[in-house]
Amino acid sequence: MYEAPVGCMDGFIPLQFNEMEVEEMLRLAEATYGEMKERRTTRQFSDKEVPKRLLELAIKSASTAPSGAHLQPWTFVVISNQELKQKIRVAAEEEELKTYQGRMPDAWAELLEPLGTDHIKEHITTAPWLVILFKQSKRLRDNGEWGPTYYATESVGIAAGMFISAIHKMGLCTLTHTPSPMGFLRQILERPEHESAILLMPVGYPAEDAQVPDLQRKSLDEVSIWFE
Repeated sequence: MYEAPVGCMDGFIPLQFNEMEVEEMLRLAEATYGEMKERRTTRQFSDKEVPKRLLELAIKSASTAPSGAHLQPWTFVVISNQELKQKIRVAAEEEELKTYQGRMPDAWAELLEPLGTDHIKEHITTAPWLVILFKQSKRLRDNGEWGPTYYATESVGIAAGMFISAIHKMGLCTLTHTPSPMGFLRQILERPEHESAILLMPVGYPAEDAQVPDLQRKSLDEVSIWFE
């Protein structure tokens, strides 16, 4: 039988924390930034095989994300089946074509023009893996009744970021694709009504001739305000 350590409240365990010297913390922080600043989104993937275990570990890493009331309100649907990926691509391109031909406001279109995107989504079928991230709006309570989740959007967003980071750190690429509306993903993948698709993310190696837009990220001053 489990017994809580002396001094711990029931249901709690000691925090595992190893304090480091500031110099070491700075070294690690610089190394992390140096690695993450090289992360880029690509739409051009290789079909080179990627071991399933890498996807499992990326999802496990993402699932360490903090979440409202620790409900972890996410479902990662992972697909390698080519027929299913083709079915999703057809449905996604149908929705994207409608968006590019009429649903997309000018203010959005002018931002996408330098990126060279269109309704053709080859990455869905070329990348060896396709990961669909769903948000759960309800959860089954211990009494058998359904209750709401809390801060689900924020929680899933954090998990998505951690998944993307994990994919990059293991030497792979991904893309955050949001075909809108995304209801077709729930239907094709037969997910329950309380789940809604948030992101479609192909995962794999970049194509040998992959290119990315020559973009610059905002400076620290542009994305932060400090009160000291």
